[in-house]
Amino acid sequence: MAKVLTTGRPWRVILVFAVPLLVGNLVQQLYQVADAFVVGRTLGVTSLAAVGVVGSLLFLLLGAAWGMTSGFAIPTAQAFGAGDQRGVRRSVATGTILAAGASVVLTVVAIGLVEPALGWLHTPAELVPEARTFALVSFAGSAVTMFYNYLAAIIRAIGDSRTPLVFLTVSCLLNVALVVTLVNGLGTGVGGAALATVVSQLISVLLCLEYVRRRVPVLHVRREDWRISRGDVTRHLRLGLPMGFQASIIAIGTLAVQLRLNELGADAVAAYTTAARVDGLAIALLASLGLAVSTFVAQNHGGRRPDRIRRGVLESLGIAFAGAVLLGVVLISSGARLVELFVGPGEERVVEMAAVLLTVNGATYTLLGALFVLRGALQGLGQSFVPTMTGVLELVMRVGAAIVLGAAFGYTGVVWGNPLAWVGAIVLLVPAYVRAHRALGVAASAGGAHAAGTDEVATSADVLSRRAAVPGDVAVAGVETTTPASDDVLAAHDWTGATVPTLVDGPSDGSVVLEAVVPLPRSALEAETPAGTDAVASDDGPRESRAVGCAGPDEAELTAR
Repeated sequence: MAKVLTTGRPWRVILVFAVPLLVGNLVQQLYQVADAFVVGRTLGVTSLAAVGVVGSLLFLLLGAAWGMTSGFAIPTAQAFGAGDQRGVRRSVATGTILAAGASVVLTVVAIGLVEPALGWLHTPAELVPEARTFALVSFAGSAVTMFYNYLAAIIRAIGDSRTPLVFLTVSCLLNVALVVTLVNGLGTGVGGAALATVVSQLISVLLCLEYVRRRVPVLHVRREDWRISRGDVTRHLRLGLPMGFQASIIAIGTLAVQLRLNELGADAVAAYTTAARVDGLAIALLASLGLAVSTFVAQNHGGRRPDRIRRGVLESLGIAFAGAVLLGVVLISSGARLVELFVGPGEERVVEMAAVLLTVNGATYTLLGALFVLRGALQGLGQSFVPTMTGVLELVMRVGAAIVLGAAFGYTGVVWGNPLAWVGAIVLLVPAYVRAHRALGVAASAGGAHAAGTDEVATSADVLSRRAAVPGDVAVAGVETTTPASDDVLAAHDWTGATVPTLVDGPSDGSVVLEAVVPLPRSALEAETPAGTDAVASDDGPRESRAVGCAGPDEAELTAR
């Protein structure tokens, strides 16, 4: 069910929205854990290491798909928060076209790069055959992964984080059942594990489409909505490409780490792969909070609620800190026992090496939590440069750790690449968000009662004084005009006995806010109250109707109080 995130206590709204995301990411990580468990226990450590080698390639290309689809959904969330249904539909149409194009490019490029990439990574010879098979099957299903992520992203954009969880859970359960059947029962090897993921995601895509068709009319794209403009494409690419690029350059750092691990041998690859599965469970929880913050900020940015953005981000930082400390304690104290579940007996060296990664990462999760929240906030505000640059800096730090620290300290040096990357990103994010926080504070102060943390409509004394005009229909106190709003248009109407509405400052997109207190004559009390207004009794005179309207370029909307 669609939900507007522009009302209610920010921390509670974010937490309620984030819980399904937390559970969903946890479920997603669990089915990856199930893959690793079945492959490691059934096929052995060598097969598990082969899957781990491909994991970095998957992160590079499919991570880009996830980043792009998340970026394409930000304009959808902003339009939904602003109450612009036509904007929502056009955003969905634009994102769908772009996702389809990206899917074709991604599939062709990924399949063509498999063989040379395994060579560039200096993959141990014993791992190459299974790694090639797993990669080819996974990349053949790139389009499924792209649309699976995009559908989930646009459903979350309208405030519904529960429905994607349901379909994700179905997909995960199917994946686990198929992995056990194909790998353990039919003996299809690592190729069967990859095929299980593609098939389960395809079923989830079909279920999502059917759900949207039946239950989510706000996402129903009409024929005219497919006639997108260059501006629509530019706006979506401006957010989608940087977020996709950000995920890709982070993955390039992961490839550099994988290259160093391959040189350290199969034990190092297996240890890092196994630890990453356990570490991924914890990281997914913090990442879900960042995604919730991004959606919350995007909707409130579209709804002109800077006060809620400021409060929500600060409260989310507190939640992230508490969660990071708890997760760190669990991984540091129990990491080795969790790793033993994957590799079986006789692999003490692998367990010991994996525990090192969990200890180092667990001790620095507070940095990661702040990173996700601040980056999500900036992305929700529509900023792309700083979040992209954080990815570049993370790349530099991970590559540097792999090359310099890996050469000096071996596996332990490589492990420190993650905390160093998080530190580098925080160095850029903190000052960038501080500037944004101050700008939001100025906007909140200027916005008066609406920006003071209440959910009441601002009065004319609380809004800014800059005047704006906008084409399109404007509805005021039941009176409609079909010409651009202006003083002349308002003056032309017979407002006898009424306070003439005044044009006051509206949002910077060119819309206007119209506010009027219109005393109604007694004869009007006997007539039907105009749609969209409520007659309110007045102690010292005739009843009056208070209406505050904000009319955008495409659609006029009137909210009566």
